Amino acid sequence: MSSRVFFIIGLLALLVFDTFAQVCFKFTALHAAPLTFDLPWLLRALSTPWVYCSILGYLCAFATYMTMLRRIPVGPAFAAAHLEVVGVLVVSVPLFGEVLSALQYLGAVLILAGVFCLAYGESNRNPGGMAVEGH
Repeated sequence: MSSRVFFIIGLLALLVFDTFAQVCFKFTALHAAPLTFDLPWLLRALSTPWVYCSILGYLCAFATYMTMLRRIPVGPAFAAAHLEVVGVLVVSVPLFGEVLSALQYLGAVLILAGVFCLAYGESNRNPGGMAVEGH
């Protein structure tokens, strides 16, 4: 598999796992409300399946990120690891009724632009793909 295809697949998997984990974490918080930092609150949080889905999502995201780092440079991988901000922004509208501001749209566009710039810059520096020999 070419490094470019590997990067795209890894990026999408990382986006899905990170977004899933963040959304599950939000559902955990909603189901454990009100936030009181005491034993009953902790038990409410631990009694919802969302907390375990969140942990699973984080573990899958971590494994995906570590796998990506084996084949692609750290710059694009690090940037891709922050795409969940955009993913959560997008899914929070239908799931949680969030209303996005112009500044949030601008931020999402800038994050996407940064990831694409890093990936494009790396592919130009290493025309054979993103793989770095010897790593």
